[in-house]
Amino acid sequence: MVILREVLMSSTKLASDLRSILERIDARGYRAYKDIEGEYKFEKFYLYIDHVQADPYAAPSRVRVRVDQKLARFPLFLFENAIKKVALEDYLTRIFSKSIKEVAKRFRGSGRSGSIAVLTCSQQVLPRSSLLVNETFVETRFTVGLPARGRRILGQEAKEMFFEEIPSIIEKSLFYESLDSQDLEHHLEVVEDAEFIRRHLEEKNLVAFVADGSLLPRASGVDERPMRKGKAVLFSSPPSLRVILYPPNKREIKGMGIPRGITLIVGGGYHGKSTLLDALAVGCYNHIPGDGREFVISSPDTVMIRAEDGRFAKNVDISPFISNLPLGEDTTSFSTLDASGSTSQAANIMEALEIGARVLLIDEDTSATNFMIRDERMQRLVKKDKEPITPLIDKIKLLYRDPGVSTILVMGGSGDYFDVADTVIMMDTYKPVEVSSEARSIAEQNKTHRSHEGGEVFGQVRSRIPLRESFDPRKGKSGKVKIKPRGMKSIAFGYELIDLSWVEQLVEEAQTRSIGDLIYYAARQLFDGKRTLREALKIIEEKMKEEGLDSLLPFISGQYAAPRKYELAAAINRLTSLKCRRG
Repeated sequence: MVILREVLMSSTKLASDLRSILERIDARGYRAYKDIEGEYKFEKFYLYIDHVQADPYAAPSRVRVRVDQKLARFPLFLFENAIKKVALEDYLTRIFSKSIKEVAKRFRGSGRSGSIAVLTCSQQVLPRSSLLVNETFVETRFTVGLPARGRRILGQEAKEMFFEEIPSIIEKSLFYESLDSQDLEHHLEVVEDAEFIRRHLEEKNLVAFVADGSLLPRASGVDERPMRKGKAVLFSSPPSLRVILYPPNKREIKGMGIPRGITLIVGGGYHGKSTLLDALAVGCYNHIPGDGREFVISSPDTVMIRAEDGRFAKNVDISPFISNLPLGEDTTSFSTLDASGSTSQAANIMEALEIGARVLLIDEDTSATNFMIRDERMQRLVKKDKEPITPLIDKIKLLYRDPGVSTILVMGGSGDYFDVADTVIMMDTYKPVEVSSEARSIAEQNKTHRSHEGGEVFGQVRSRIPLRESFDPRKGKSGKVKIKPRGMKSIAFGYELIDLSWVEQLVEEAQTRSIGDLIYYAARQLFDGKRTLREALKIIEEKMKEEGLDSLLPFISGQYAAPRKYELAAAINRLTSLKCRRG
């Protein structure tokens, strides 16, 4: 059951009371808007004005609308399980946003006056706090820029927003009879089928699946919508890797199954290697119909890995990859304020394994060269006892054999990886061709004679215990908690700025907002000096699934989306005040 702040029915006012207040405070100073906070009963819904902004230039006011299911009439089968519920809430958020654009005038005075806005959704279908559906009611959370000229209240404009625009938006989006039921059910079925495939990858011995007909390229580097059909080559599986799956709402879906183990994606430049890897990176999420990647499905424990020069790291055991540093620095508990390309990539892998990653995605273009390969000539010149880095090529098979972690690797520059690959896929003019046999034949005919430097085992994956004193988001003389996202890729946390620039599987600013508040929740409730980071994040993950985001957040707001535990861990690992000890 989602925990909600309920207002006693005895405190509920009528819609006419709101109208009277707005008439009374018209042309007064902006702070008089505080008088409208509270709960109001309209004919078809309840309106909750939870928080009123301080002035027209401040963050807009937080508002909720709740419609009783006796009026909304959403059939139970639309939200009978967790994944359909998330899909329904996603769909209704998008319809609410579309209705705002159709109805609201938006500009009504100074600053944010007149704005009505709901959380902006990406191409991904995520659990969000913007909308809640249950057997009793449908509730949407959005923001309203209360109108003013300068700092004088525009009461008449506010009345138009609350009594004309908002009711019209609600009528269009929160009543089942107002919606296109076929479009709604298609949305839910696509998401349910995608989740079904994801849950059954492991039993098929797969780590990923790409359906035939998928449209992988995006409109541009800053526009994640699909490239226009006709300009892009649709995906078609190589016959040798084609599998047929039978999700609940489709007769069958055919496509390429990527098996467990080590998979290379090779090919010439601009032939689609990185495009495929990028699609797999966000394949850990479900997608909306029409995205083109609806059935590009990855394991939920898939993590994108890259080099990240200059990143902070604290007490990470990178010894499987880096040891015997010249000055004797301990790499079983490695800390730095300014990691190199190789140490950052090693830290990123070990931190992902610590949290439970089962599939790693790596692109040579964003990797440190010396972390990926040491060829025969370099081995002959620089002996192993003088080289602290054990390259990935010598650990990748052990990584699969020992902790059971698969790797999908884009590689265009080193055929040495043919020696360790289980599956090789060549992208040829955006079409995949399986060339595993050819790669093995080439490896056999043209032996590298390089020495294996990885030892007999992968090495230990160590747990860490974060210490509570690491996390202090207070700022200024007042000691007020200050946690705020700065776009999608950074978080102001007290006096610190957590840099998430290269955490590539974040897809919405709403996830980043959640991460900031979830770190503070974990610091207060879970980081007790005994729990490991993995244990604490598992508790958060389970609580989000069972009780919803509201149960973990400081107040009701529609501006949150659920992050994965891997991105939450990445933010904690980049907090430069982090202190921890071994688990």
